[in-house]
Amino acid sequence: MPQMAPMSWTMLLLMFIMSYMMFNTMIYFTQDLKTNKKNKKIMTLQMNWKW
Repeated sequence: MPQMAPMSWTMLLLMFIMSYMMFNTMIYFTQDLKTNKKNKKIMTLQMNWKW
């Protein structure tokens, strides 16, 4: 089985790294930030301690 040339491996690695970075940036920028802020209500419980 023939082996790939080193330049070919480098190009393949660069292609995978670039596609990984593009995929992550697309996911990061397509999130709806308005819905995340609404769901972050802090629930506070009022406890009356009687010592």
